Amino acid sequence: MSDADWAILARLVRPQGRHGEILADLLTDFPERFAERKRLFLVASETSRTPAREVTLERHWLHKSRVVLKFSGIDSINDAELLRGLLVAIPASERAPLSDGAVYISDLIGGEVVNVSSSPASVGTITDVDREAGLLVVQPAGGGEILIPFAKAYLADIDVKGKRIEMRLPDGLLDINAPVSEEERRALDTTDEGE
Repeated sequence: MSDADWAILARLVRPQGRHGEILADLLTDFPERFAERKRLFLVASETSRTPAREVTLERHWLHKSRVVLKFSGIDSINDAELLRGLLVAIPASERAPLSDGAVYISDLIGGEVVNVSSSPASVGTITDVDREAGLLVVQPAGGGEILIPFAKAYLADIDVKGKRIEMRLPDGLLDINAPVSEEERRALDTTDEGE
């Protein structure tokens, strides 16, 4: 299967327990669907050439904003440790249907955010989505990180296949997360010294 054929549900973080359980970051809006799924796949990355490993889900439970997964045949801390960093996936054809206008988080990751408020300009690439806060985590070409509210009021267009998210961002929003300049850093340093 190619990367477009997978829907990523979770990222395995670390062992959680003594019997092969593993804690995972949720990357799905439908964590309750783990109850319906017994057949899952582990992939190294969405674009990995390494074949996917099919696993059987024995049980799961939500833990804070994450999920704990127990796979058949993974019965020790050492077994679980070997899975650290892998992605839990299903074939894209098995994803839950969405209502009109909704998108999967996994479809946003890797997409380019373009600010179309004035002349269109690339903001950067989406590296993550903070589901609880409703924020896109965007990495500009120059490095760093920008947090952008994923709000309908700002959204102009989403091209899922083209990996392009057009937004009308208010003036000053991108400046909030801008790195501190050398001049600002010196001004802060002199303020701190005066206290």
